[in-house]
Amino acid sequence: MTIQHPASEFDVIVVGGSYAGLSAATQLARARRRVLLIDAGQRRNRYAHYSHGFLGQDGREASAIVADGRAQLLKYPTVRWLEGSAVRAEAAPLNEDFRVTLADGRAFDARRLVLATGVVDELPPVPGLAERWGSSAFHCPYCHGYELEQGRIGVLATGPLSIHHAMMLPDWGTVTLLLNGAFEPDAAQQASLAARGVTLERAKVSAITDRATVVLEDGRKLALDGLFVMSRTHSGSPLAEQLGCAMDEGPMGMFVRTDMIKASTVAGVYVCGDAARAAGSVALAVADGTMAGVAAHQSLIFGAVAAAA
Repeated sequence: MTIQHPASEFDVIVVGGSYAGLSAATQLARARRRVLLIDAGQRRNRYAHYSHGFLGQDGREASAIVADGRAQLLKYPTVRWLEGSAVRAEAAPLNEDFRVTLADGRAFDARRLVLATGVVDELPPVPGLAERWGSSAFHCPYCHGYELEQGRIGVLATGPLSIHHAMMLPDWGTVTLLLNGAFEPDAAQQASLAARGVTLERAKVSAITDRATVVLEDGRKLALDGLFVMSRTHSGSPLAEQLGCAMDEGPMGMFVRTDMIKASTVAGVYVCGDAARAAGSVALAVADGTMAGVAAHQSLIFGAVAAAA
């Protein structure tokens, strides 16, 4: 027997309640659209106490920025906030809407989807690194480099792209590139690193202790003020792939392909924040979310289009 489903309760479902998702939902709420925001509480920068480089919020607690954004969003009467993990997204049966299903089995339909599901960082398996992620081990120099006060900085190599990190970071301190067997710079790369004052360390890394002290395989210890790692990333959610959104390979991992208005290759699905960027920050996530929210709203009036495949 075919089950008839009622008309969608929501105009837009936003999946992800961090910076990008909050920004998108705010634009839609201000357009008086019915918005459901589903959040699993896994903000990418939850390990970092403070956020830097975001205009007007520089140096504030990262969690406070999100809490303020949520409180402001929920003042709009057309918004519903739902804590839970969205595990399935698909075209809704018998109409042109989308259906999002949660881990507990509840399902909701909407005319448009905004995915702000973020990414997950994959760190090298070095003992002590994960425990320091966000406090003395980082991935973004613009977010955390200044606070190291031009001190001793290590770059833990994960591959040839770590040269990019090592070439940038002398603007923030004295840099040692810890190759850790990840790759060997060629002659031209070594010359470029030397010109930037970067020291190379070829001994394997055994552990990270204290604030950011690197223990080497040969027993030496390098006392550092901070450590940077170019992590690999993977999507924080399977929803975009379930819907058939095209993906692109970035320098650190896969991300969802979008156009200038954050439309994915599936009409009616918009993707913003780190899930749709090769690299990102709080400021970029907020900007992306604003664009996605505005685009989703206008598509309800003028029709949805897909990004070029």
